[in-house]
Amino acid sequence: MSAGTAAVAVGGDRAGEAGRFTTSDGTALHVVDTGPRDAEVTTVLLHGWTLDHTSWDLVASGLPGRVLRYDHRGHGRSAPAAPGTATIARCADDLAELVAALVPTGRLVLAGHSMGGMTIMALAEQHPSLLDRVDGVVLVATSSGELAGSTLGLPGAVGRAFVAGEKAVNRRIARSRRPVLLTRTEMARPGLRWLLFGKRPSWRDVAMTAAMVGRCHPVSMVGFRDSLDGHDRRAALAGLAGVRAVVLAGAEDRLTPLRHARVLADELPHAELVIHLGAGHMLPLERAREVTAHITALL
Repeated sequence: MSAGTAAVAVGGDRAGEAGRFTTSDGTALHVVDTGPRDAEVTTVLLHGWTLDHTSWDLVASGLPGRVLRYDHRGHGRSAPAAPGTATIARCADDLAELVAALVPTGRLVLAGHSMGGMTIMALAEQHPSLLDRVDGVVLVATSSGELAGSTLGLPGAVGRAFVAGEKAVNRRIARSRRPVLLTRTEMARPGLRWLLFGKRPSWRDVAMTAAMVGRCHPVSMVGFRDSLDGHDRRAALAGLAGVRAVVLAGAEDRLTPLRHARVLADELPHAELVIHLGAGHMLPLERAREVTAHITALL
């Protein structure tokens, strides 16, 4: 395939089909496309950093109509991101290409969790004409910027030590091509439970999340971490100002605390801000029923 051309191999008639979509730079993305192709509205679900499309399993199963979800490059069953392409900007281009190929007509509802929400903001910045087809946007546990240097609420020296330690680990990962195996064991689950979840999470959800993180390509993971630090798209929210929007936040979220959700709600005049008490960052798992209801309302 030549550069500049996207290709798709996602199947036919279908209770639900999985396949591959090849982007214009030759990266193969794993795609899951369910529901009738002639649906009036297609819901596109975008997952977060280090996760994959399965983070939306509980939500997707409850949505009507056509639902399209996929693994970002370097995540899940998609191909690793080529050097220099593990960026939110490139994810927005992937989204625009995928929609053009698989959903060339009809209305859209976009729902993005964490980095998936940031991808929607980048889409508004880079592909504003596509927003003419968007009936609604759901931004789940996400941010428009100011993420660099986050200490996850850890105080003083402890927080600074955490940031330094993370950078050291990332440098080692960036130099290695070996898989990240730690997240596939029970050893990692307590840390992920503390970092990503709120009060009294299901250990099934924690284990599922650990498995997703374990499938993330390590070098791509580090590249996207740098892109998250550089993410600054508050100005891009103006492109979503005319779209119905819901901003969902977990009151116990350590990665994107409530102040990030409040910025989004302030910048989007038609947005509804919903705060889930006791929940953390993993709202598509922790509050799947509520997230499903908010997306369905926009349909």
